[in-house]
Amino acid sequence: MSVTEVSNDITDAFPLRRGWQRDLIGVGIIIIAAVAGYFLFPNNLALLTRIIAILLLVLSLDLVTGYCGVATLGHAALFGAGAYAAGIAAVTFGMTEPLSMVAIGALAGAVAGLVSGVVILRGHGLAQLVLSIAVIHLFHEAANKASAYTGGSDGLSGIAPDPILGLFAFDLWGRTAYVFGILLLVIIFAMLRILVRSPFGMLCRGIRQDPVRVSAMGASVKASLIKMYVISGAVAGVGGAFNAVSTQVVGLDSLSFTNSAEALVMLVLGGTGSLYGAFVGTIVFVWFEDIVSAANPFHWLTIVGALLIAVVLFAPKGLYGTAVTLVEHYGRGRK
Repeated sequence: MSVTEVSNDITDAFPLRRGWQRDLIGVGIIIIAAVAGYFLFPNNLALLTRIIAILLLVLSLDLVTGYCGVATLGHAALFGAGAYAAGIAAVTFGMTEPLSMVAIGALAGAVAGLVSGVVILRGHGLAQLVLSIAVIHLFHEAANKASAYTGGSDGLSGIAPDPILGLFAFDLWGRTAYVFGILLLVIIFAMLRILVRSPFGMLCRGIRQDPVRVSAMGASVKASLIKMYVISGAVAGVGGAFNAVSTQVVGLDSLSFTNSAEALVMLVLGGTGSLYGAFVGTIVFVWFEDIVSAANPFHWLTIVGALLIAVVLFAPKGLYGTAVTLVEHYGRGRK
């Protein structure tokens, strides 16, 4: 039996509940929300731009955790690889064209995804978590030691991206960076929705549900997971490169364990295995963190922790997943 046939069998076994029309509606909502954010928060575009970069990281994490069931706390390694690759290309080699920097970041993220995926997928369960933590610390230490290129603990500064297509220069208000980020986000989200609806995406869903059965049907479980890890790395690399372009600096915090842990928290907060949950979790977490830390700078972590505990206890599928379940339950009840 070929891998295509296996994928088709899994597609039949795990049908998608959302059609193409809902995906188009989702893209439309993203665009409407982006336009609203641009006009409603003109003085806070830096925060919105930061949300876009983090969101790309959380989307990439959803690919391996939500769709493949791979436990990882080291996904920031892929994000940081993209950020440093774009920054080094600009500062050291003079490649300051923004689209080229993003492409370099995507390539570096994919390579980092391949390397870390090969290592992490050697283990299972808790062993995967331990390996992922080891990977993020190794990437962090490597960036710190290569200070001639990365700036070490001082960070990599002096990144000066050219105007996009030679027309749209990056301004102090962050308007160009915000619009650029929204375009990247919409394109990548549309591509990921096509990916997860494809036979390969269904194959990965099947691996998450029952890897033994998928292997018995003739598909290579490990090869499929590594492919998804590489794709995930490319998406995270784009997020890292965009962050380097928009902030014009790269620090070791982009490769921190905290960054990885927060990304996982955002994904769980919104709900795994839908991509939409990544949007909800990231926006809610970052906005809540920003508001609470400004209102109570001494105890804001306690308030954020209380929010997370409440969501885990009362909405175990995440905010988006629980909302969808309630809507479907209410819809069936009215029939």
